[in-house]
Amino acid sequence: MFGYYLDLALRSLRRNRVLTALMVLAIAVGIGAAMTTLTVMHILSGNPLPGRSAQLFYAQVDGDPMPHGGNHREPPDMLDYQSATDLWTAHRADRQALIVDSQLKATAPQSNKPALMLTMLATTTDFFPMFAVPFQYGGAWTAQDDTQRARVAVISANLNDKLFGGENSVGRTLRLRDSDVRIVGVLKPWRPAPQFYTVAGGRFANGDTAGYFGRPEDVFVPFRSALEINDGAFQPFNCWGQPSAPGHLQNAPCNWIGLWVELGSHAKVAAYREFLDHYAQQQKALGRFQHAETRLRDLMGWLDFNHAVPRNARLQTWLAFAFLGICLFNTVGLLLAKFLRRAGEFGVRRALGASRRAVFAQCVAEAALIGFIGGVGGWLLSLLGLWLVRRQPTPYADLAHLDGGMFFLTFALAVVVSVLAGALPALRASRVPPALQLKVL
Repeated sequence: MFGYYLDLALRSLRRNRVLTALMVLAIAVGIGAAMTTLTVMHILSGNPLPGRSAQLFYAQVDGDPMPHGGNHREPPDMLDYQSATDLWTAHRADRQALIVDSQLKATAPQSNKPALMLTMLATTTDFFPMFAVPFQYGGAWTAQDDTQRARVAVISANLNDKLFGGENSVGRTLRLRDSDVRIVGVLKPWRPAPQFYTVAGGRFANGDTAGYFGRPEDVFVPFRSALEINDGAFQPFNCWGQPSAPGHLQNAPCNWIGLWVELGSHAKVAAYREFLDHYAQQQKALGRFQHAETRLRDLMGWLDFNHAVPRNARLQTWLAFAFLGICLFNTVGLLLAKFLRRAGEFGVRRALGASRRAVFAQCVAEAALIGFIGGVGGWLLSLLGLWLVRRQPTPYADLAHLDGGMFFLTFALAVVVSVLAGALPALRASRVPPALQLKVL
């Protein structure tokens, strides 16, 4: 019967080309707008490390010794140097990584390329296996390199292309500021979205969190080595006193370092939370902390806490679906007019023995066909919309692509919307009294 209903739908669409074009256009425009914004939201709000995010946690303790109003407050998003290194050297997690970035000048002595201003990430060797960072050449430095402050580095594929033409540059020298480091690894193209490991302070940024979707750093250097190489160039997150010198933060009253830990079981998560609490209580007893507040949020909880998805992307998604709703109501009106104009045809079918269910199915099949055609138009408009997004001056613009899942969702949404739009008109058409229509005919 479906083939029969499809044939009837095709005949009907050909008879009313203008009305058909209006319905298809309404659905296509609504689907195109909705899928463009939904695709952007899908990219921005997705899990950057599926399958691993539930084991990754961001640690916080409140090292600010200044008194605050109230009994409870959120700890700062970053740690002071002593707290960060105390927690890291305790080795209470399966893996752990210190995180802080800074700007510096980089050159390749073997290359005639001009100097570049880059972002350097000071971290520890666990960073790479924790976050499943892919390597094209070489690998990460060792734990011994961390403790011995070795002059080694891992560079991005982008920097490798710029300085070495994409060749295997492992073993070559890179000059960072005034220090030479040996390249031990080159990453494959890697673009976590968002750049979760540097997310901090988003709830204070008036919703402007698009910067979390920029490109990763070009140079990764052992934490303590980086502090020596780029001494004085690190920026504090917040301070409760005046640093002795700008950028020299090892002994400064400032928070500026992030700590990520990997915990493979619920028991380990509970044990690490207890460890954080004991550490904070101990530091409070020593007089270094005024508060003993701690937090341990998993990766997705941390992104949610910092409102990592840009607020304007959420607003645009709601507006696009509101527009889709308007298109849906317009389609309902057009389908209702179309089906009621065919009341005589349906009356004849009913008189010849067709049931109300058969007439209803015929109308719904026609609405579904309109939705499928509208889905094709919506898919093309989505591609156009995403192309326009990629031309926008936003850090996440180049991420806007329609993947396979969103491609199929486009057509599914178009058909569902059209069937919903056609349900009421189809029900109305199936309830037309056949005797009345035959009398008119």
